Amino acid sequence: MKKFQNKVCLVTGASSGIGKATAVAFAESGAKVIVSDVNETAGMATVSELVALGAEAIFVKCNIAERAEVQNLINQSIEKFGRIDCAVLSAGIAGRLSLPTHEYPEDEWLNQIHVNLIGTWYCIKFLLEEMLKQGGGNIVSIASAAGLRGQPNNSPYATSKHGVVGLVKTAAIEYATKNIRINAICPTAIETPMIMEGRRKLAYNPEALEAAKNYQAMKRMGQPSEVADVALWLCSDEASFMTGHALPVDGGAFA
Repeated sequence: MKKFQNKVCLVTGASSGIGKATAVAFAESGAKVIVSDVNETAGMATVSELVALGAEAIFVKCNIAERAEVQNLINQSIEKFGRIDCAVLSAGIAGRLSLPTHEYPEDEWLNQIHVNLIGTWYCIKFLLEEMLKQGGGNIVSIASAAGLRGQPNNSPYATSKHGVVGLVKTAAIEYATKNIRINAICPTAIETPMIMEGRRKLAYNPEALEAAKNYQAMKRMGQPSEVADVALWLCSDEASFMTGHALPVDGGAFA
């Protein structure tokens, strides 16, 4: 029997990168999957891949920074499947700029906070309401290595991800006796569109790419599937005594 057979699993940010890899991994493990993203075209493409794998999957468009859209996402998921057993919160944005804190534009700074931190709180808030009703569940938030240490010239991102780690740890304590486990994953350099095309343009900057690789003890970029595997493990009964962790997936960078 597949590990997540008959489980209902929600993945935000599931149109690419870590979110998409996680949705695929859940589907391959027998889950029914709710795919969510702001990018409807790419999100529907993910659903098509999951259906081709034999999974039952739906797409719900959602900008997690909008409270009403998150509530709609949870409501549609419950309406379709009756419950949400596991949720991996991968939706987030990276900054486009590299600037010291006092020079960072206010609108750019606040936008990252709204999506990465407030949006994650909306997701966790509404998921908890349903998981309390159904008697339990698992939530994994994709934070970042930037949630564990400072990241110069990227203060809004580091601040938002530190906030996510604090949120996860606090909620994990609050619901530890309610059969709800809440953890975070803190990846370093993972080969996703966000990091390859984003602020540091690693896809076009060989020196920056080499520096990113060298930051890891393994001297390579991580793959989205390697983070997805950890997310599924945290959602599984194999991690039944783990809650409140901010788990580095870092190729030895923090060793």
